[in-house]
Amino acid sequence: MIQSDNEMGKNRRMTRIASHRGGTLEYGDSTPRGFAATAAMPLDEVEFDVHPTSDGAIVVHHDPTLEGTTDRCGAIAGLTLAEVKAATINYSAGGHPLTLDELCGLYATSSVDFRCEIKPGVDARPYAGFVPQVVDLLRKHGMLERTTFSSFLLSSLEELAAATGRPRLWLVSPPVLRQVGVHGVIDLCQAQGIPEIGVNIDTADAELAAIIRAAGIDFGCWAAHTPAQINKALTLDVKVFTTDRPTLAMALRTAFSHGEVAA
Repeated sequence: MIQSDNEMGKNRRMTRIASHRGGTLEYGDSTPRGFAATAAMPLDEVEFDVHPTSDGAIVVHHDPTLEGTTDRCGAIAGLTLAEVKAATINYSAGGHPLTLDELCGLYATSSVDFRCEIKPGVDARPYAGFVPQVVDLLRKHGMLERTTFSSFLLSSLEELAAATGRPRLWLVSPPVLRQVGVHGVIDLCQAQGIPEIGVNIDTADAELAAIIRAAGIDFGCWAAHTPAQINKALTLDVKVFTTDRPTLAMALRTAFSHGEVAA
């Protein structure tokens, strides 16, 4: 059932939608077909993760290992590009992991911008010297000026600040938010010069959003996949949210902009 509320969705900037890993629940996890479909969508950003191979390539993949979402095993950083490319992604219609070079090619003529997450290795530590490689490759393809970077690791965000002036987003996990507290998060952002945070949609509420915004920090969410979660992100007027269901999110945003919310 759709209920109209003329006050909702008015006098607000449009909340941005980021297709998480190319729309995992619609196309599989970080698949060529998902990234290609996202490139043609009238949304705002595509979110993806990057890891290095042993021979210097940069692969677009969520986990530091292959076994979680492909038919092969092994840590990406310990494999050659050919070995990674031999893997077939689950539920991908036969697709293989993309390189960052290939992803840049897919989006060269797309209006969808990049949201690049810098991932750690299997030891949960940043890859040595990896951030400048990512930045240089994006610059080479003319995509750096269309990229926002994100990470759960403050150390990676520090490396990004040294390598580029592009926007940085701190992904604040529920445990970190509980342990540090909202004011601790604000203090860390201000000390590091981080202009934006993202929290899990299930930990977000109006009070948290108001406190973060009052400190001059942009507020966004991740893991908004269900209609209830997506509508929550829209109602909170977050700057951007990531979703595994980009086509659903676009439909709900359109309805919301017309003063309608799903009951």
